[in-house]
Amino acid sequence: MTMLEANKITKSYGNLQVLNAVSLKVEKHEIVSVVGASGAGKTTLLQIMGSLIQPDSGKVFIDGNDLFKMGERELSRFRNREIGFVFQFHHLLPEFTAFENICIPGYIAGTRKSAVEKRARELLQILDMLPREHHKPSQLSGGEKQRVAIARALINDPSIILADEPSGNLDSQNQEELYRLFFSLREKFGHTFVIVTHDDHFAGMTDRMIQLRDGTITSTSSTSST
Repeated sequence: MTMLEANKITKSYGNLQVLNAVSLKVEKHEIVSVVGASGAGKTTLLQIMGSLIQPDSGKVFIDGNDLFKMGERELSRFRNREIGFVFQFHHLLPEFTAFENICIPGYIAGTRKSAVEKRARELLQILDMLPREHHKPSQLSGGEKQRVAIARALINDPSIILADEPSGNLDSQNQEELYRLFFSLREKFGHTFVIVTHDDHFAGMTDRMIQLRDGTITSTSSTSST
């Protein structure tokens, strides 16, 4: 069953065409990697699929919902509840603790405070971060920050997780732990992941690898998923 469908996505900045009629489908519970050289359009595609930026033309559906037919407020609400984001640089708020950072999207969604905080502590425990719940980002290692960012992405139990170079700032040990964590979370919660990465080793572990070159998909291949 299809979780995400991008249909003929085109995007230009001035005279530079970044995406040229890109179409792809991601099935429920898949972990799919998007690979390609810098400038291939990977991050732009991910941001459009996450409704962070609008395409010049084309459509994006998540779980059957046509994203760009929604009004701004409806889309913002949908994004908060149904799409989890994990970025290379974490984007944790420095003045808040790990626990507070994780809770923020749940509060924004209007979920009951007690339910949000219970879910946050469950995620901290699953991610082996409960002893660090009261630490601020400056007191956490790179791997710990990324685990907090993942918990924040999961707090509203989204339909899909979009990750942009999530292992880019991690050492090799933390990278490997992150890779295993994605598969463990898929097993536990049944989430769907689309991950932009330069890491060929990680890409080779995912269910499918989509190769992007000069704004066009050049190949889609099944891999030896873990």
